[in-house]
Order: sequence, then C-alpha cells, then structure tokens
Amino acid sequence: MRIEPAVAVVGHVAVPGDKSISHRAVLVGAIAEGDTHVRGFGRAGDTQASIDAVRSLGVEVDDLAEDELLVHGGELRAGAADCMNAGTLMRLLMGVVAGRDGRFELTGDESLSSRPMERVAGPLRSMGAQIETTDGHAPLVVAGAPLHAIDYELPVASAQVKSAILLAGLAADGATTVVEPVPTRDHTELMLEAAGARIQRRPTSVTVERSSLRLGEVEVPGDFSSAAPLLAAAALVPGSHLTVHDVGLNPRRTGLLDVLERMGARIAVFNRRRAGREPVGDVQVQYAELTATAIEPAEIPSLVDELPLVALLASVARGETVVRGAAELRVKESDRIEAVTDLLRATGAHVRSRDDGWTITGVPARLRGGRVDARGDHRIAMLGAVVGVASREGVEVGGADSVAISFPGFYDLLDTLVKR
Repeated sequence: MRIEPAVAVVGHVAVPGDKSISHRAVLVGAIAEGDTHVRGFGRAGDTQASIDAVRSLGVEVDDLAEDELLVHGGELRAGAADCMNAGTLMRLLMGVVAGRDGRFELTGDESLSSRPMERVAGPLRSMGAQIETTDGHAPLVVAGAPLHAIDYELPVASAQVKSAILLAGLAADGATTVVEPVPTRDHTELMLEAAGARIQRRPTSVTVERSSLRLGEVEVPGDFSSAAPLLAAAALVPGSHLTVHDVGLNPRRTGLLDVLERMGARIAVFNRRRAGREPVGDVQVQYAELTATAIEPAEIPSLVDELPLVALLASVARGETVVRGAAELRVKESDRIEAVTDLLRATGAHVRSRDDGWTITGVPARLRGGRVDARGDHRIAMLGAVVGVASREGVEVGGADSVAISFPGFYDLLDTLVKR
C-alpha cells in the first residue's frame, strides 16, 4: 500500500474496542456463570480467534453486532483450539484450561509458533498443571490436573504470564500470588474483580483464590494501542490537531502520553469517566516541535506496544533519545527492534539498535520516505503508514494487510483524517 504525505492530520475519531480487554471478556465470560453481554468488542483477527477458540471448546457465543457479543458461560470441553496469531489468547487460555478435566491441544500459525511459551508453562507446571510444549513453543498440550496455589515472582514483567497464573489460580487450592518487578497492565485483575473473584490487588502484586465468576456485562473502551498511531501522526505533522474519543486510559497502558508530553507535544485529556472498572476519556493532540528524551526500563510495560512509534517520534526530535529495557520486543510477531531499525533507516532516520532498544539521533525535519516491509507484523505495518503520512515523499508498505490482526479498518480511518 502506498501512503502519501499529509499536509495535516485533523479531526475527531473513535477507534475499535480494546483488544486486550476483548480477549479477556470472551475468556472470562466463557468460564463465568450465566451470560456475559460484551459491548464495544474490538473485532479483529486476534479477537475473532478468541471467539473461535472457546466455540471449539464447547462454549456458545452469539454475534449480536460487529461490536457486540453474548457469551454463554459454561464448562469448557476438552478438544483442540487454534489460536491463530494471538499470543495473548494462547497464553491466557493455557491458564484457563490448566485446572480443567480433559486434554486441550492449543495450536497457532507460523508466527505464533515461534514465540516462547515456557514462560507460562513453567509456573503453571509448578501449580500441578501437565503441559507439553514443542521445544518451548506451540503446538502444546494441556492435560487437566488438580492445581495448588503458588507464590510466583515474575522474572520479567509480563501481563500475559501474570494473567495466565491468576486464571489458573481460580481453580487452585489456596491463595495464588504473583509478584511483579514493575506494574504491568491490570485488565485481568479488574475484570476478575468485576466478576466477583476473591482477589487482592497491591501496587506490585496480586493474590487470587478459588472463585466462581459471574461477569454479566462488559463495556470495552476504545483501544489505546489503536489510537496511538493516529495520535503519533498528529504529533508529527505541522498544523495537525486530532481528538480520539472514548479511548481507554488505564494508566498502565498510556505511557505514550507521558512520553509525548516530555517531548513537548501538546496533549489534553478530558471527559474522563469509567467503563466498568476501566478509565476512559477523550485525548487531544496538537502538533509541536519535539525534543529528545530517555525511555527507562520501568516505563516499558506501560508503552510496550507503542515503542515503535516512540522510535519514530525520536527520529524527528531535537537531540538523542535512548530506549532501554525493551528486549521483549525481540519475541513479538517480528523482532521489532530490528524491524523498526530497518524501517526507519530505510526512510531516512538515524537509528542504531541495541540489545534492549535503540539509540536515535533526531533530525527536526520530515523523514524522506521510501519502501518498507511490515514483516507480517501489524505494529510495523501501522508504523510504516505513520511514517508515510509524516514523510516528504511517501512510503510504500509491503505486507500492509497484516494490520487486520488488530485493526482491520486502520488505513480507511487514517485516510479520513489526513489532509493533502
């Protein structure tokens, strides 16, 4: 797809429902008592995989509308589930089925089968789960077994590993505690609270006990990670002013706003409210010249999906930006550290990769543009599109259709905001 330069990025827009919360609404709804009505569901390739997975394990899900579901809670039946490209689904589903009767086979596509799964399988085995991986990857088999509680200290901050252990803890004897090195996104804890689980939350740990759940309703806010490329485009193109409405503002997800403010972007947040237990509001960004900053390891979990955009922002900011503590990016849908480095260099940026991030020398001018490869990674495809909008000559994105994994309507929505 060819993305032409913009004169400005202007408008008011809403984005699809949060993918992380949508996954959890389906999975928690599937094991809760009664029906769960999900409004604002973020339908995309990954979240559709969650619906298809629980259906293949015996749970009925009614599609009421494109963004509305009714999940009929019940008992998951043994069987096979294809998680497609959805790493969140596979890791959380491992925890969901670990304490249930029967044999569960979880498979995924080529990309998902390259991502590490022992980080989840290990702690679940210590709870008594029987899990066989394929050299530490998918496909994998979970044989239901009685579980007991553990206290587990995460070696690396990971909301997916934390969530898998907590979901297994719902079926374990005793109180299961997960301790985090730094706080990660807490959508699982908030949803379990809403469903009546016996759960205690602290700043850097969470404890859950055996619980029955009744979720009832979930209102899914707009996905901040889907809003982020649009916000970044407005921050990069002179004359831009953009408002994204009804977007999730969970503070463990919105580190990009803190970084943008540090770099000098003009940010305003208003109309704050709650969607269930999740904070929601409207975010406005206006263009301003940017200055370099430093991204430290403690910040990474709150903006891990947005780090490719941070690297782009740094490329046109005045000064040198260093990103540290982001080694997790090497085991995403692509090696995002190298993918971002290659993409930005190909379009005129001065970027050096590090083992755990980048060193970026910013030049306060539009990048040249060029041809880039998304490497089958939706975040890299969206990054290429934002570079194109903010470039001098435009960008051709190879593999642009990979955005369907998380944001099928991304290019059309971006096009409505771009003035040329």
